[in-house]
Formats: sequence, structure tokens, C-alpha cells
Amino acid sequence: MPHPVSPVRDQLKAAGLRITAPRVAVLEWLAGHPHSTAEQVTAGVRVVLGSVSAQAVYDVLRACANAELVRRIEPAGHPARFETRTGDNHHHLVCRGCGRAEDVDCVHGAAPCLAPSDTAGFVVEEAEVVFWGLCPACSTIHHDKEVSA
Repeated sequence: MPHPVSPVRDQLKAAGLRITAPRVAVLEWLAGHPHSTAEQVTAGVRVVLGSVSAQAVYDVLRACANAELVRRIEPAGHPARFETRTGDNHHHLVCRGCGRAEDVDCVHGAAPCLAPSDTAGFVVEEAEVVFWGLCPACSTIHHDKEVSA
């Protein structure tokens, strides 16, 4: 029985990766759950596939990141997160309270959006910016704690 047409299957094929159930499940799950940790991806994929090892998910994430189907972000002090939005050099807002992450488009200009004052001879290809603060929920909690103190 042929597999249904899926953009994820087409992406894997175009990237030269074999189309496997774990790869399809990881990419489809991540598309609906951006900024997920490997552990969150594993839990989500297990709901879809049943039994899948954490190592298999890590291997899929690595292969898809190498093929630029997945972007790995590593906010300081937080576990690595993965998303399927790639190739546009967007940035992130990260909450210091709960760790929630949200996408932020480049503010001005084309990638790399920012230019260093001195490149030290590097050819700059990308800028990675993380804006830190408190999300609305954590901001409310923080404010309530200050008021009651």
C-alpha cells in the first residue's frame, strides 16, 4: 500500500534522507510543537509510533539538523531545542521563568540581520540572537510575588 503524500516525506526525499517512520513522526510532531527538547520530541513521537528509543529520536534530530530540515537552538542554561523553521535566520524570545521560547523575525534587513563591529576576517553567514525576559504568565506571577512581599 503506498504511503500518503506528505510534505515531510517530500522534504526527506529532497534532502537525500531515507523516509522512515521515526523521521516522519519527528518532523511532523516538531512542526506542531516548535522549540521542543529532545525529551519532549521523544514523548510526542512515542504517542504516535508506540515504542521508539530515545537514541533513535536523537539520531533523527541529528540527521535532520545536518540536512537543514531542523534547526537546533541552545539558549544558555537550557537544554537544546529543535524546530522545523529553518533557513530564515529568525531569532528567539526565551522566558527566564518557565523557559518558553517564541520566534522573533529579523527586525531589519536581510540575514544576518546584525553586523559585528569587527569580523576578524570571518565571513559572517548568520546572527543568532536570544532576547531574555519573562513571558506574560511568568511576568504576572513575578509581579504578584513582588506585590505580596
